[in-house]
Amino acid sequence: MSKNADLPKRLAVAFLLIGVAFAALYAGGFVFWLLVAVGSLLMLAEWANLVGATQRQRLISQYALTVPLAILSPLAAGPGFLALGLIGGAIFFTGATSFKPRLAWGVAYVGLPALALIVLRAEPNGFLLTFWAMALVWACDSGAYFAGRAIGGPKLAPGISPNKTWAGFIGGVAAAGVFAIVLVLLFDLPVALAIATPLLAMLAQVGDLYESHLKRVAGVKDSGNLLPGHGGLLDRLDGLVAVAPVAALLVLLVQ
Repeated sequence: MSKNADLPKRLAVAFLLIGVAFAALYAGGFVFWLLVAVGSLLMLAEWANLVGATQRQRLISQYALTVPLAILSPLAAGPGFLALGLIGGAIFFTGATSFKPRLAWGVAYVGLPALALIVLRAEPNGFLLTFWAMALVWACDSGAYFAGRAIGGPKLAPGISPNKTWAGFIGGVAAAGVFAIVLVLLFDLPVALAIATPLLAMLAQVGDLYESHLKRVAGVKDSGNLLPGHGGLLDRLDGLVAVAPVAALLVLLVQ
């Protein structure tokens, strides 16, 4: 079978995911929070499987994360230091009750990006800022994929992810940079954020490699099977997981 045989299915799922994310982002408020909360719990379940947690340990970690996710709701306190403190508490609780530090790290790995996305969306120009943080990862992924396929060349990290190349890495950074320039010209994205975008694109690809490392250690090809042709949510959102907290910090410094 051709390695491009599943490309139509992959594209269809990718466009569906982007459409759902964009619609929730546009709606904001409760709808966006709900998407982030549900996605976070599903990602934590995939993480638990990667680190070899039992079903009981997985449920403990999800239960712990549910508390700060609930506080992040616009019907509750919303984003703030209370939610950040509760994420810290969820990390400690998971580690203390599951005796599995890697599972506790998973709560941080999923919870902090969730907080960051809600913080971004709550800003006065939150739609643009959150779209920038999310879509720069999409642009980077697309640029890396097409540049890597078209140019090929030396491998980026063959011991972790044999298909990634330096051409793809540079292509991803370039695509994200161009995307940021478009946002500056058409929608007045702060120039400081556009300047930081190539660095965030590099960070997104580091996040991708980190998740590839986790899968290699676990001996699996995908983090899950939720998304046909793509694997699990962690497989699709590994770059955003790395980017979102840093993007939120940058916005808070720039705004």
